[in-house]
Amino acid sequence: MKITRIEVFQADLPVAGGVYRLSGGREYTSYDATILRVATDQDIEGWGESTPFGATYIAAHAGGTRAGIDLLAPALLGQDPRQHDRLWDLMKDTLKGHRDARCALDVACWDISAKAANQPLCDHIGGRLPGQVPTISSIGSDTPENMRAKVAAHRKEGFQSHSIKIGASEVEGGPALDAQRIAACLMDRQPGEWFLADANGGMSPEHALRLLSLLPEGTDLVFEAPCATWRETQSLRARCTRPILLDEMIQSEADLIYAITHDLCDGVGLKTSKQGGITPMLRQRAIALAAGLTVSIQDTVGSEIAFAALLHIAQSTPRAQLRAALDTRAMTTARIAAFNAPLEKGGVRAPDAPGLGVTPDLNALGTPVAIYD
Repeated sequence: MKITRIEVFQADLPVAGGVYRLSGGREYTSYDATILRVATDQDIEGWGESTPFGATYIAAHAGGTRAGIDLLAPALLGQDPRQHDRLWDLMKDTLKGHRDARCALDVACWDISAKAANQPLCDHIGGRLPGQVPTISSIGSDTPENMRAKVAAHRKEGFQSHSIKIGASEVEGGPALDAQRIAACLMDRQPGEWFLADANGGMSPEHALRLLSLLPEGTDLVFEAPCATWRETQSLRARCTRPILLDEMIQSEADLIYAITHDLCDGVGLKTSKQGGITPMLRQRAIALAAGLTVSIQDTVGSEIAFAALLHIAQSTPRAQLRAALDTRAMTTARIAAFNAPLEKGGVRAPDAPGLGVTPDLNALGTPVAIYD
């Protein structure tokens, strides 16, 4: 089997609720998605997506994603899409870094590989575990009252886990406001619910320690990505009384091994586009599980295509160490593809269709912005 054609599409994904806020004054109203179709000489095609979370989350942006694909796609023509490690090596040798650009190509090749084996992707990458995958919502920074209302709305939709964004500047209210946000979001907590307080690297150790001192004793939550650097994280880790889950700082296997070696976290957020596709996700999942870390399977954001990829990975992840999968569909109002995985009673199941199980809407995608053949 050989790759014969690669088509690149661009799609805008408006933010559900109008605006999404992170620490440091970062705001988003729409996400710029790059979606790929990879065709083969055996009439099997695969779909992939990479949607950076703006240009201020990690070193990735939508224009750079497509510029990276412009270098990578020609190198993959004529290659066997089922040789995932060899393709990853080829992409790494063609373009250093830029994992976001590799992601969509890697995911599309896994879609092809699973379809060729007539298996849903979760079975193709290790085997489906029965039952639903717990899903987590993503609650942008806002007033405590509005954040409490958003948690309630997501709870009503069926979410049982919630990622709440913190990291208010001193002008905005600092640690006191973050403590109020956390208290408001946890006020109506239901049995079995799990909460992340995610600063997206926006807090100093001082800010985090002040916040910790304001939380009532016994507050059950996990800090996600409190600080931006290894030194700050190590300083906070030595004095933190809550579990820490790392995200933005861990992109490569080397990053993850460093965090494990220095005991800097209790869990890790693995995101398909941040890690660079399914191939590195599987490698890093294995490392994290072997080290006894909990894992949250996510993507930065994305359409049904991005959600399908992360859901299949989560569906095949041992439940004892899987915290949740992020339902990116709830973060945008765009509908790019049909994907039969409804949210029911706090969880979702990967469909039984071969590959990702997505059927993209070609009318919604429009004309390709680039074609390689």
